[in-house]
Amino acid sequence: MLRARFAEDKLASLYRAGRIVGGVYLGRGQEALSAAGGVALRKGDVFAPLIRDMAGRLAFGEPLIDVMRTYLGSRLGPMKGRDGNIHRGDLARGILPMISHLGAMVSATAGVLLAKRMKKEKGSVGLTCLGDGATSTGSFHEGLNVAAVEKLPLVVVVADNAYAYSTPKDRQFACADLLDRAKGYGIEGEGVDGTDPEACLDVLGRAVQKAREGSGPQLVVGRLLRLCGHGEHDDGLYVEKELKNSERGRDCLSVMEKMTQDRGMGKDWEKWKEAAHQEVEEAVKKASEEPVPDPFEEDWRATRTQGAAEAWVEE
Repeated sequence: MLRARFAEDKLASLYRAGRIVGGVYLGRGQEALSAAGGVALRKGDVFAPLIRDMAGRLAFGEPLIDVMRTYLGSRLGPMKGRDGNIHRGDLARGILPMISHLGAMVSATAGVLLAKRMKKEKGSVGLTCLGDGATSTGSFHEGLNVAAVEKLPLVVVVADNAYAYSTPKDRQFACADLLDRAKGYGIEGEGVDGTDPEACLDVLGRAVQKAREGSGPQLVVGRLLRLCGHGEHDDGLYVEKELKNSERGRDCLSVMEKMTQDRGMGKDWEKWKEAAHQEVEEAVKKASEEPVPDPFEEDWRATRTQGAAEAWVEE
């Protein structure tokens, strides 16, 4: 959580300084829910994060240097400086590159799990994240419906932050709680206070285990508030003050800090903060010194297409 917060604070600063091309979208306030998902998974699982899942990515094993390489356009990063700054992924690590279209990663993850079943690979879980707004899309319905029918080991984590960009939830859906949608698909669901790190660890750990043991798809709805605008281009002034001042508007890192202090771990917290800050600064420095793609010399074919073509020529 700390690594994600410091990394994104640094990215916001670099964006304002004109060093990052494209948008920057922060997961401020969602770190507990996101990190819990990454922690609950293990090697061999599939993780399909969205734009606010820096914490989950890092918890699942994405190197921080690869984060900075992608945002700063280094050709040494997993996307080789080609694919913007948020669509990064690493199939070797089980991290799917994000598709911007809301809800699309549900069906993408379901497809990977179906492929694993056809190849008789057992024991893997797929986890993907989305916001409350994405639950109103056709992609969400189609992907979750297929996963439910096929009883796939899929965990769908919804960060219910009460807004789809600037659209409040009462203009998004009529059900009392997004968790009610689980019944409609015939799957299990559980809600959690997304500002409580320990509760998130407990609920996400349980959902992943159920999926792994054959209980089919699991829907987890984390209730929280996005503590920033939709992106660094957005001031978020449309968010109601009442929500900001409610329990839902708590900062999960502040909650975590208080937990450590109450348990006599205040010194540990400060050490973790210092270590995270140093790691971020070192990653930015290293990525800043690396080469970017040369438009005249780069082989712009997709990496996999390039490899397949070279293999065919050798044969």
